[in-house]
Amino acid sequence: MSTPLTLRTGLHSDGRPMLIVQGEIDMSNLAAFDDALAATLSEATSIVVDLSGVDYLDSGAINALFAHAERLHLICNPLLVSALRISGLTELATVEPLGTGS
Repeated sequence: MSTPLTLRTGLHSDGRPMLIVQGEIDMSNLAAFDDALAATLSEATSIVVDLSGVDYLDSGAINALFAHAERLHLICNPLLVSALRISGLTELATVEPLGTGS
């Protein structure tokens, strides 16, 4: 059974394509997340990924983000910041905890 995950696209206030993610990202829905990430990245050299509605992501999701880290601006739930920092993703991608403004 797949963990509930909602993926939508839109435009960020700065005009960049944005992938809006809500739910949990784990191995049951990782392919859908990775496909949406790749499709959104095909539209621009950099994108915004809004993870503010994500409470949990597993190592597969972090690896999917790592694959494109230098092209990502992540807006994330403050609960995820520690995992992203420990993984080293904050050294490669722009990571903005929700509520700090963009």
